[in-house]
Amino acid sequence: MELIADILLVAGALGAGLYCFVLARRLKRFTDLEKGVGGAVSVLSAQAEELKNSLESARHASDQSGLTLQDLTQRAESVAQRLELMMASMHDVIPEDSIDENTLSAEAEPAEESEEESAETETNIEYFRENQEPEPPAKEATKPPEGLMFFRHAPQLDEASR
Repeated sequence: MELIADILLVAGALGAGLYCFVLARRLKRFTDLEKGVGGAVSVLSAQAEELKNSLESARHASDQSGLTLQDLTQRAESVAQRLELMMASMHDVIPEDSIDENTLSAEAEPAEESEEESAETETNIEYFRENQEPEPPAKEATKPPEGLMFFRHAPQLDEASR
């Protein structure tokens, strides 16, 4: 009876050893860096790093666009304020319909020029236009509009959107 027990014990030990050998090969294949899960993990890690970098660059670009848009908005508000002031000053101008023709002809009679004087004037104007150097556009310092004409509140950014 002891002999049968010893034979069964040896057979069980050989079976367990074979089972461990098979599991070791499977685990080695599973964690292989090129074909198994280890390779998939390394590829996913590299992709996550690339996505993080692209997200940072997109965030930087959107911040720059936001600053540019804010600057353009301030400039537009300043121009709108100047236009409103110009429109308000136009209310002081007398419309052409209310000026009678007698007043106009009495105030401004055109002076007669000779053909020689007008040709000389045109020549001088053309010479000036040809020899005039273009001035670089003056960069205006944008200032925030004064008054409450177009008052906008700065957007409130919460911590989650940063």
